[in-house]
Amino acid sequence: MAANTPANKTTATGASVEEFLAAIEHPVRRRDGLRLLAMMAEATGQAAQMWGPTIVGFGRYHYKYETGRAGDAPAVGFSPRKASLSLYGLSYGPESAGLRARLGKHKTGAGCLYITKLEDVDEAVLTELVRDGYRYVTTVLHQD
Repeated sequence: MAANTPANKTTATGASVEEFLAAIEHPVRRRDGLRLLAMMAEATGQAAQMWGPTIVGFGRYHYKYETGRAGDAPAVGFSPRKASLSLYGLSYGPESAGLRARLGKHKTGAGCLYITKLEDVDEAVLTELVRDGYRYVTTVLHQD
């Protein structure tokens, strides 16, 4: 990494995913976080890991930009934020656009998918988005 390139802020930590989710005050966000934990673990075959203080990630991939900045990031993941659930890694796969069209109520932006609550979306379609995103990120985007 270049000398003037800042360190990555979001890195894998040893924090407990279960403790993080149990501490979420909003009952719907906590419930949905627990459901996403189970669904993403099953869809990816990976154990959950905390990335930074608020992102629950599954798997990892290594990236390197032309600028020289490099690092690791979760292949897919989520963060139960105050306003909505932020889901990461689900908009890159080849099936993403078609699946999102069938997903239900959601928003997209800055590489994220935003859902207010899981009952607003088709969870079978969301599971496919997770699988598609995970496969794409770990096979196509992964760089050594």
